[in-house]
Amino acid sequence: MSVPSESNELRARTRKQLAKLAQSAGVLGWHAMRKEELISALVSSKRGSLVSNGRKTSATNSPRAGQTTRGASAANMRSAGQSDSKASAAKLAPPPSAASQRIKKRLAELHRNRHRLHDISTITSPTTGSSPEADRLLLLVRDAYWIHLSWEIQPATVRRAQTALGQFWHSAEPVIRLHRLHPSGASAGYQQVTIHGGVNHWYINVQDPPGRYRAEIGYATPGGNFYGIAKSNEATTPTHEAARSLAAQSMDDNWTDVARNADRIYAMSGGYSADGVSPELQEALEGRLRRRLGRPTETRLGPSGPITADNTLLELTAEMVVHGHVAPHTHLTVQGEPVEVSPEGQFAVRVAMPDRRQVIPVVASSADGVNQKTVILGIEKNTKTLSPPRRENGVL
Repeated sequence: MSVPSESNELRARTRKQLAKLAQSAGVLGWHAMRKEELISALVSSKRGSLVSNGRKTSATNSPRAGQTTRGASAANMRSAGQSDSKASAAKLAPPPSAASQRIKKRLAELHRNRHRLHDISTITSPTTGSSPEADRLLLLVRDAYWIHLSWEIQPATVRRAQTALGQFWHSAEPVIRLHRLHPSGASAGYQQVTIHGGVNHWYINVQDPPGRYRAEIGYATPGGNFYGIAKSNEATTPTHEAARSLAAQSMDDNWTDVARNADRIYAMSGGYSADGVSPELQEALEGRLRRRLGRPTETRLGPSGPITADNTLLELTAEMVVHGHVAPHTHLTVQGEPVEVSPEGQFAVRVAMPDRRQVIPVVASSADGVNQKTVILGIEKNTKTLSPPRRENGVL
């Protein structure tokens, strides 16, 4: 409510009205004043408010006003005091020790290593020598009990996985899920193996050959969710009998490089089967070896030409691997020669196979020499050289 500035206007009002105006204007002691006293107090209050407003406006517009100067001085004093306290604290604080610096450096290194181990992307493809153009997971059968997995993952794919997993990204682990398949192709369960970044291949042990397998690579969260990145081709491990034969061969031939055994791995991974090999697997092996894989008649023979003298050299020898199982500490001989027996009772020995029939006695004696058992193995080898085939228009 506004207060009238003219005395005659105030006199035209009743005391009750003047009392309300005085109350609104904040006049002290208005309830005990008479009418003339109320008029004088209201006029004085109006003049005082005008003077106060003028002072406030002047103080706001002028940086030299006393109030602003005092406020600035107080602020400067507070700032100076805080600066002094910070400087004093800095002087009193001890310099960082060598141990604390080593701890900080170690923590930063662990953070970098965690990020590196979390990232399974491939910077350079071993097949092309450049950045991978697509995500690919290859399943190679090394023998009846070992599967070799190799992958190429684009960095952009890992970034998409991080975005999709959101808050679960930091707790998720890079994993490979190896599925054992039913004859129908459906999964009969999987084996989950935790992997890490910095590598692009992994070996997984499997049991109960033969088995048909397919693998997936991606990220698994502690809650059981799985974000898949790539799926592999399907492959079947050899039978138990073939596995034992391969184990005997491994005594002289330790497979350490895919390139060295590419043709054998290609064959065990389905390269010569009726269904054919996975195109991704064949492309990867051929890219690594810089040559085609397949039957020689498909990869190495060119178009037929004029008949020339046959100067192809082919000399063939054969060996047989005799292997089996006896009780531990058994004394064993094959063709009269002692054979070493493993602590588990396994043995394997190579026997030459000439072009004739031969009888191979295998004798097992107990450790105390009381019991003895003999098995006679009869085998015959016949070698025949066939006439060379001719190719007509590139076809045999």
